[in-house]
Amino acid sequence: MDTFSYTAKDDRYEQIPYKRCGNSGIMLPSISLGLWHNFGFDTTFQNIRNIIHTAFDNGITHFDLANNYGTPYGSAEENFGHIMKHDLKKYRDELLISSKAGYEMWAGPYGNFGSRKYMISSCDQSLKRLNLDYVDIFYSHRPDPDTPIEETMQALDYIVRSGRAMYAGISNYNPEQTKEAISVLKSLGTPCLIHQTKYSMFNRTPEEGLLDVLEEEKVGAIAFSPLAQGLLTDRYLNGIPKNSRIDKPNPFLTKNSISEEVLAKVNSLNKIAKNRNQSLAQMSISWLLKDKRISSVLVGASSSKQLKNNLQSLDNLTFSLEELSAIDEILKS
Repeated sequence: MDTFSYTAKDDRYEQIPYKRCGNSGIMLPSISLGLWHNFGFDTTFQNIRNIIHTAFDNGITHFDLANNYGTPYGSAEENFGHIMKHDLKKYRDELLISSKAGYEMWAGPYGNFGSRKYMISSCDQSLKRLNLDYVDIFYSHRPDPDTPIEETMQALDYIVRSGRAMYAGISNYNPEQTKEAISVLKSLGTPCLIHQTKYSMFNRTPEEGLLDVLEEEKVGAIAFSPLAQGLLTDRYLNGIPKNSRIDKPNPFLTKNSISEEVLAKVNSLNKIAKNRNQSLAQMSISWLLKDKRISSVLVGASSSKQLKNNLQSLDNLTFSLEELSAIDEILKS
């Protein structure tokens, strides 16, 4: 791949609001770009490059990765690293780049979960793929049932103190685990910056204690899967279209996910969105951002057009009490 020529738009910081991450000095864009799907070697590189350029041109400064993102594992980091080296290097200090370790990455007993050996080795591998000296946030991607939480948090503390990352974060921890992880990190002198949690209108588990813990501990929250893997879009209003994600082998979204009950909810929510002059996807993102505890919403994208459509959710972030009540009634039905 040749060296590219890219200059970011001058007005990029006028395009998007930024929100404080907990009580830290970090401001996050209200919408961040997650590179979970569509950024591996199975995707056209130029399309990936276009999406990332579109993101930064519109004020998205936060790019979220993990060691196992992309097909094959590591390919999303490698693709982003190439763009970082050739396009974004001069903007490094304007970018907030995160990665994670916690899910299976390589064979053997040291390539999974939360041991000190795995966490630090994985971070080093990620930095090489990303063409970076450091990431801004490094996460424990999930709790390890067999490794003491102190060991995992000590690894995060070391990763920050050694200059491999600026901040530590956790993801997919329940309220009790979150409280313990935050306490350990605080005792080590490396406070937890952020918790990344799965949250959408169809998955409100974070409301069952987690968001309260984060608010009490003054830790930021960033929501992933805000569209419930595509369910909260207009994609499935009339059945399952050909070549959709649900029509392909996919452990996160199956045809069983599309029940008559779910479709009825989607259609009812879509009517509210239309009355707000939004798409269902836009309203779903806006609905998350109404909560002051949510610092940012992570969206994926398969095209620049899709990303721009999601960014339009920021045009209407206000909900009336009637709208919120109607949405709750639909979700509880």
